[in-house]
Amino acid sequence: MKRLAAVLFGLSMMFLLSACSDDQTAKDGLDQFVDNWNAQDFDKMYEQLTEESQKEISKENFVKRYTDIYDQSGVSDLKVTAGDVSEDEEKSDSDTQQLPLSVAMQTVAGEVNFDKDAELVKVDGEDGATWKVNWDPSYIFAQLNDNESVRITSVEPERGRILDTNGEELAFNATVPSIGIIPGQLEGEGMTRDETLDQVAELLDMDRENIDSLLEQSWVTDEVDVPIKTLRPDQRDLAAEVTALPGVQNTDTTSRYYPYGEAAAHLTGYVKKVDAEFLEKDDNASNYDANSSVGSTGLESVYEEKLRGTLGWKIYTVSEDSDEQEVIAETDVKNGEDVELTIDINTQEKIYDQLKDDSGASVALDPKTGATLALVSAPSYDPNNFIFGWDDEEYEKLSNDENSPFSAKFNKAYAPGSTIKPLTAAIGLENGVITPDEKKHIEGLKWDNDGKFGNYSVTRVSESLSDVDLEDALITSDNIYFAMTAVDTGAENFEKGLKSFGFDEELDYAFPTATSSISNEGLDNETLLADSGYGQGQVLMSPLHLAASYTPFINDGNLIKPTLLKSEAEEAVVWHEGVLPKDGADAITEGLRGVVEDERGSAHNPVVDGLTLAGKTGTAELKQSQDDKNGTENGWFVAYDYDKQDMLISMMVEGVQDKGGSHYTVEKVKNVFK
Repeated sequence: MKRLAAVLFGLSMMFLLSACSDDQTAKDGLDQFVDNWNAQDFDKMYEQLTEESQKEISKENFVKRYTDIYDQSGVSDLKVTAGDVSEDEEKSDSDTQQLPLSVAMQTVAGEVNFDKDAELVKVDGEDGATWKVNWDPSYIFAQLNDNESVRITSVEPERGRILDTNGEELAFNATVPSIGIIPGQLEGEGMTRDETLDQVAELLDMDRENIDSLLEQSWVTDEVDVPIKTLRPDQRDLAAEVTALPGVQNTDTTSRYYPYGEAAAHLTGYVKKVDAEFLEKDDNASNYDANSSVGSTGLESVYEEKLRGTLGWKIYTVSEDSDEQEVIAETDVKNGEDVELTIDINTQEKIYDQLKDDSGASVALDPKTGATLALVSAPSYDPNNFIFGWDDEEYEKLSNDENSPFSAKFNKAYAPGSTIKPLTAAIGLENGVITPDEKKHIEGLKWDNDGKFGNYSVTRVSESLSDVDLEDALITSDNIYFAMTAVDTGAENFEKGLKSFGFDEELDYAFPTATSSISNEGLDNETLLADSGYGQGQVLMSPLHLAASYTPFINDGNLIKPTLLKSEAEEAVVWHEGVLPKDGADAITEGLRGVVEDERGSAHNPVVDGLTLAGKTGTAELKQSQDDKNGTENGWFVAYDYDKQDMLISMMVEGVQDKGGSHYTVEKVKNVFK
C-alpha cells in the first residue's frame, strides 16, 4: 500500500512539473511580440494584446491605424529589441511584469530612437500560462498618447537655378499669377454667372467645359477659391484684366520658368509633376511627395539631384482638435543648388535664330579652353508649355513633326561628311604618309584603287587639278586625295589615329552625348577604309565631338576637352596630347583658311568683310546606294576665327539637297560670326 502511494505521488509530481514546463515566461512572451513587431505584422501583434487593450480598439482598426502611421512616416530599418531581464524578475511570481524595450527606426524625417518599459500580464489557460502585452500608443512613438494622431508634413525645397556664364537665368522659380474663381461671387456688375464664366474662358483661352468641370469637383463650395489657370510671369496685364471680373481673383504662386523658351529648350529641358509610379519606383522617392516636381529632360533631369535639394519633413502628434502637441522627428529642408554653365545665352540665341526654321544642330566652343558657348537644336518647342499648359493643336502638331522637335540633336551622332578630312590629314601627317607640300598625282574624276574596289570607285567633284597637295585638297575638298591618304595610312593606324581624336571613347561631359564611332565591325576592307577617309563609310560623330576635334589645329596639336560646367572651365583640360605635330596643325589651318578665303573654296561665298575664318564644309549623303538619286543630304560647316581664336562652331542642317548643299549652312555660320 505504501509502495502504491509512493508511485501515485511520483506520477502526480511529474504531471505538475510537466504542466509548469508549458508555462510561458514574460520574456518569452515579449520576444515573440518583438519578432512580430520587427516584421510589422500588426495582425499577430494584436493577438498578443491583453483583453483590456483589445477592448479599446478593434483588430481591424489596430492593424490599419499603425500600418498607416508606419507607411506614411516612411519607416524602414525597424529594430525593436527586448532588454535583458534580471534574475529577480525571472523568479518573480507576479502576474504583471515590466520588461525593457528599445526601439530604433529610420523615417522620412530621420532616425527615431526611444526606450519603453513594456507591461506584460500573465494569462492562465488550458495549455498553460501566457503573457499578453498591455498596449498603449506610445509603443509606436514615445510621444503618442491616447486620443492623439500622428501627422506628417513636408516642406518643398526651393529648386536651384540654371545659369549661363554671365549669371543670366536660363531656368528659375518665378512668381506668377494663379487665377482662381470663387463660385458664389460670379454674379455682379451687371453680369450673370454664365456671362462671367464665358468671359473668363475667352480671356484665358480655355474651354468653358474645362472650367465647369473644375467648379464641379466634390470639394468645391461657394466660398472656396478654385484654381483655374496659372499664367506666365509676363502675363500680368492679362491677370489684371481677368480679375476685374466678379468672383475672379489672383493669388501669386511660384512656378518654374524658362525665359529663353525655344532657344534653350533642349539644353535646359523642363520639370514635370511626379506621379504615383515615380513615387513607388524611384530610389529617391523619399525625397518627393505628391506635390513635388522632377526634372524630365535636359539639364533639369541630368542635374536633378543637385537642383532638387532635400525635402524637409516633420512627424508630430496632434490632439483631437488638430493642435500640434509634440515633435517626433524633424529634418530641415535643404534648398537645391544652382548649376552654372559655360553657355553664353547671347551666342545660344544668335545660333538658334539661324537654325529655327530648319532641322539641325549646332555647337559653339571656346577653342582655347573647351568651354561650351552654345548647344542648339532645331526645330524646338517652348518648355514653358509643359509648365503652364499646351494648346492641344500645337502639341499634336509638334508630336507628329517628322523632324522630332522634342528631341535634342546636338548630342546625337551623324555622318560628318567632308568635315572629317582635316582629321584624315592630321592622321596622315602624324604617320608620315603625307607632308604638307607633297603632291598626289590624281587623274580623272574617279579612283578605284587599281581595281581593288571592284565595281566601286571614289568620285571627286573636279578634275581640274592632277597634282594635289594638302592645301589644294582641303580647299577643293578632293575626295580621292583623302581616300588615298586613308588607304596609305592603313586600317590599323587610321583607327588608332581616330581614337587619338576621341573616337570610340565615352566623352566625360555634363550633357549625355553619343559616342563617336569609326565603323560597325572594324575597317575590314579597303573600300570602307577609303570611304571613311573622306567622311562617308560608317563614321559617326556628334556635333559636340566634331567641334572639339578641330581644337588641335589652334592648340599646337593638343585635343582640348569640351566642358559645360563653369566650375570646370577655369583652364583648358587637354583630352589627348599631341595628336599631330604643331607644324602639321599650322598646315591644316592654312588649308582651312583657304576653304573660306580662296575663290575655289566651298565656304568662300558669301564673302563677309572683316571675318578671319578657317573651316571645312561637308555634305553627308544619306542614300541607299551610290546610284541613289533620291537620298537626302546633311550640310555641315565647322569654322573658327583663326585670328581671335575665341569661338569655334560646328553646324549641321538636315535636308539641304534642295537648298544648295553645305553652302546653305556656311551662310548661317558666317552670320553668327558677324
